[in-house]
Amino acid sequence: MSVVTLAKHLRVARATVQNRITRLEKSGVIVGYTVRLKPAAEPHQIRALMTIAVEGNRAKEVMTVLRGHPNVATIHSTNGRWDMIAELRADTLESFDRVLGAIRLIDGIANTETSILLSTHKL
Repeated sequence: MSVVTLAKHLRVARATVQNRITRLEKSGVIVGYTVRLKPAAEPHQIRALMTIAVEGNRAKEVMTVLRGHPNVATIHSTNGRWDMIAELRADTLESFDRVLGAIRLIDGIANTETSILLSTHKL
């Protein structure tokens, strides 16, 4: 949301909103900005969620390897049966298959289960 739109929504002056954002940035509450694209913006990209079980206490090293993988968009640590969930992205089914194979070979991964995302209903 732009500063002007936010100010109108909050019914305060634009400068008030801008000053508050600046203070939040300087204090470290706001650490950065990002762009989120609608899934339709990349219509030919295959997206999937991979649930991952990690061997013993190796979550940190598995997380480090996953962070460096170009096809891993997000990683979440979880509780329950699975230790983490990774969102994977690839351009073709063939490349997606290679990504799955590579991730399954990471030392410390005990088991995975992957579901391809067919559609998104809320962002």
